[in-house]
Amino acid sequence: MPVSLTRLGQSAASSLAATCLLAALVMGCASTPKDNIPRTGNLLVDGPRLAAEGPKKDRLLWEYRTAAAAMRSADWPLAKQMLDDALMALGGIYGDDPNARKARGLFTAESKKNFIGEPYERSMAYFYRGILYWMDGQPDNARACFRSAEFEDSDTENKEYAGDWVLFEYLDGLATAQLGSDGSDAVKRAQNIAKGIKLPPLNPQANVLFFIEFGPGPTKFTAGEYGEQLKFRTSPSPVKSARIKVDSLTIPVAPTDDVDFQATTRGGRVMDHILGNKAVFKSTTDMVGNVAIIGGLATAVVSDNRNAQAAGLGIAAAGLISKLVSAATTPEADTRTWDNLPQFLSFAAFPLPPGQHTATVEFLDPGGQTLPKLTKTVNLNVTGPTPDKVVFVSDTSIPTLNL
Repeated sequence: MPVSLTRLGQSAASSLAATCLLAALVMGCASTPKDNIPRTGNLLVDGPRLAAEGPKKDRLLWEYRTAAAAMRSADWPLAKQMLDDALMALGGIYGDDPNARKARGLFTAESKKNFIGEPYERSMAYFYRGILYWMDGQPDNARACFRSAEFEDSDTENKEYAGDWVLFEYLDGLATAQLGSDGSDAVKRAQNIAKGIKLPPLNPQANVLFFIEFGPGPTKFTAGEYGEQLKFRTSPSPVKSARIKVDSLTIPVAPTDDVDFQATTRGGRVMDHILGNKAVFKSTTDMVGNVAIIGGLATAVVSDNRNAQAAGLGIAAAGLISKLVSAATTPEADTRTWDNLPQFLSFAAFPLPPGQHTATVEFLDPGGQTLPKLTKTVNLNVTGPTPDKVVFVSDTSIPTLNL
């Protein structure tokens, strides 16, 4: 005979009422503002607008993306604007942001927090700003950025991978030498980190600096039963090296750093452990809920004793609560990605006499063959031994740069 609510007594009714109330509290969803900002398809137009008018939690993400696009279009003022705002925000946004604190809890998705990026993404923001400072004749500020870029990678779970960017250490040493001090220690650190690469000694006469990047960078995806594991993938790069031709010089350029390697050996964050705890909590509460609901309903149905029936439905109500709590737990990792980063970073420095020069940057496939569609022309006006002429070239840069 079916069990009716009137036969269960006050305690069972109270249990069910409490369950419904908790369901309303736990499962109630807040309205999420929709991004209705129209897109033009041009990141240099869309990015600044999305950063200014889009969801606050994605502001730095759009500033990062816009800065990289601006660097490749030689729009240095826009790149500076985006990076200056992003780096200023990095100072304290993670610790003070209320959404970040919520994301550490069990019932808020990590993607709700303000985006600041993984360590490799934050390192790249400092790296790009360092290049721009050096372009402006400020190697002291450039050095500070390269040191900050290295620092972002210093807190790794596996200390083998702590602070292991080659180029940032080398540039620290070069900037130090340019400022009249001894940069040899930083260069030694860079050489110790480099694997299979012989770094060039510091050349005090080098007044032309080429920063070169190529290949598609890493993107993020989730794994694990509840998407609590953050993983990275990188598409195979059609470019494996580069070559600079200027005057009578031909300078081979091999990769110095692999951004994909930096992403996959990233430092352990507090959030990594919280996401793991969220997944365990979700699995446990779901299992407990199943057991309690099945056991409680079975007790209520088969028993003729009113108290036993009430107790059975009380257990089932507790099981339903556990299921609701499990459903509301959101361990899924945040896959928002600075998706226009390169895979490989490299660098070359050499002396050129004052005057006009035309450099050609060729990008080479894995077999060492030139990829003609990616070749860039750089028209240089070298004004003297100082300040340095700084050139930034990507395989996705505009075809001709005038510097």
